[in-house]
Amino acid sequence: MEYIYSIILATVQAITEFLPISSSGHLIILHKVISSELLDSLAFDVILHAGTLLAVLIYFKRDVANIVKGFFLTIFKGGITYEFNRQLPWLLIIGTVPAALVGYFFGGYIEQTFRSVYFVIGMLVIGGILFIIFEKISRKHRNLDSMTFTDALVIGIFQVLAFIPGTSRSGITIAAGLMNGFKRVEAARFSFLLSLPIVLGATIRKITQVASSDLSLNFIFVSILGAAGAALIGYVVIKFFLEFLEKHSLTYFAVYRFILAGILALIFLV
Repeated sequence: MEYIYSIILATVQAITEFLPISSSGHLIILHKVISSELLDSLAFDVILHAGTLLAVLIYFKRDVANIVKGFFLTIFKGGITYEFNRQLPWLLIIGTVPAALVGYFFGGYIEQTFRSVYFVIGMLVIGGILFIIFEKISRKHRNLDSMTFTDALVIGIFQVLAFIPGTSRSGITIAAGLMNGFKRVEAARFSFLLSLPIVLGATIRKITQVASSDLSLNFIFVSILGAAGAALIGYVVIKFFLEFLEKHSLTYFAVYRFILAGILALIFLV
């Protein structure tokens, strides 16, 4: 049965990691339905995040190659130019700094303080409202190659809100991109690339917390299945989402978030 649960959890993780609908809200409901001592662990959580990280690396392999190339060109040839491919790694670094600092200094406090269904419901609603507002006011005329370091910093500051469960990291950073006038697809592209250092850092941090006693042979087989499922489904979700944003707004996801908040309120507060 754990193998079936592994696929279910991988599917939910992949979908909610990339769509702006909050993974924490869905996982709260899912863990009420699925009970598995083997999979309800930090180690399996790390595996699923590694799978979604792989999906981003594969889908954006050209961008990732440009990031690596741009970084080394800047280091060895000196100076940050206005060439976008050479700026991109530094834009991502600037966008990552706020969340990295907050996570390092206040991560433990935030986890203890905000791990409540009340915050999940509240942020689902607030996030949905922000989607609607920024969709209305954004001119949506800018491409990613026009991004400045100030743009990256603003998006990075918004990303800090994702520490609060129910926010959705992808959702809040895409909304910030819209606020700065970027097209939906361009904002989403930067959001996914911005996830690479954050998810990689979080995964490494969690790996250090995994006990070797959790790594049984059965767990390893289930984890391989979960990671592969999260990577494959994550790739499909990224492709679907970017194509969806070409013609549709974030308002659809705002409505879904309101519905999910209502369901959580009925389950836990009524």
